[in-house]
Amino acid sequence: MATDSWALAVDEQEAAVKSMTNLQIKEEKVKADTNGIIKTSTTAEKTDEEEKEDRAAQSLLNKLIRSNLVDNTNQVEVLQRDPNSPLYSVKSFEELRLANNISILGAFRSCLCLSPTYELALQTGKVIEQMGKFYPELKLAYAVRGNKLERGQKISEQIVIGTPGTVLDWCSKLKFIDPKKIKVFVLDEADVMIATQGHQDQSIRIQRMLPRNCQMLLFSATFEDSVWKFAQKVVPDPNVIKLKREEETLDTIKQYYVLCSSRDEKFQALCNLYGAITIAQAMIFCHVSSSASWLAAELSKEEGKEKVLVTTNVCARGIDVEQVSVVINFDLPVDKDGNPDNETYLHRIGRTGRFGKRGLAVNMVDSKHSMNILNRIQEHFNKKIERLDTDDLDEIEKIAN
Repeated sequence: MATDSWALAVDEQEAAVKSMTNLQIKEEKVKADTNGIIKTSTTAEKTDEEEKEDRAAQSLLNKLIRSNLVDNTNQVEVLQRDPNSPLYSVKSFEELRLANNISILGAFRSCLCLSPTYELALQTGKVIEQMGKFYPELKLAYAVRGNKLERGQKISEQIVIGTPGTVLDWCSKLKFIDPKKIKVFVLDEADVMIATQGHQDQSIRIQRMLPRNCQMLLFSATFEDSVWKFAQKVVPDPNVIKLKREEETLDTIKQYYVLCSSRDEKFQALCNLYGAITIAQAMIFCHVSSSASWLAAELSKEEGKEKVLVTTNVCARGIDVEQVSVVINFDLPVDKDGNPDNETYLHRIGRTGRFGKRGLAVNMVDSKHSMNILNRIQEHFNKKIERLDTDDLDEIEKIAN
């Protein structure tokens, strides 16, 4: 995304939502403080409810940061057993020719898209508006809380985006939508949907109202057993399209560790880094939400820290921002048993060094236990992590060259 900071991304998001004057809705915002620092939270050991919130937060953060369309170089893998199917040999999104299917959305032929949260529904709608700006005949309606229609009114827009509860009411009770005229049904963020109380049953009830020849599309960031079982109910006998993720590499990332004796010393080391080298944008990972809140509060008192995202593992995966030049592990990633979480470490520092650019990862070590964690991470990846003295400004300046 071609912006200078997450603060600007949030400003654009809030402006976009306010521009929808036809929706008289009290907005639930993801706020940045006065210095542009966004705080996200998770806990070391999540309950099912917290896990659901984390997934929704991650999806929203992805969409906030990527408010513009982005080029995707990932290849696709199509699981299609029929060699005569046109999908059998597809290798890229372009070969899917999804844009060619827009002609089916003629008068009174609609696409219905379900999102698990109000915010995601609005954000998806903004992307559709951007994609459809050269197709003025394409109209969009939002079936979300607060969007009031008069009784007896019928939806004439070709695309309806909404949350399951409101869409179910519009289809069954209020009759704003005629489900028998839906030609394409899209269920977005399926893994979040099934983790949200009531959404799974509501989605299935909506799907059962649709005609047999309705095309069903289901999207999910993960495909664990619970998602597969849900998918089989919503999309029977599907063509499965998977992204082939480009393998993360540590070759373009310089890794260092800093020895500290306390949380305050870790913060001072962080300030020394900022004082010695130019940092475009940084992501700082903490283990628990309380640490993230404390650090964000301390950073908000400092000058020049407006391009910092303080977070927990919510942002460890799936977010690609070209301007991130430094990733700092304020706390090293560990699992619920206190062992090194190597996969999370890889995903964390993989937020930098993307798109072929060189990146910098700095790990804060404040105890014998965390030093042991770091040593085991080095052994796992067979990569030596050099020590960095943040009190030596000359040494810090060398790592930036």
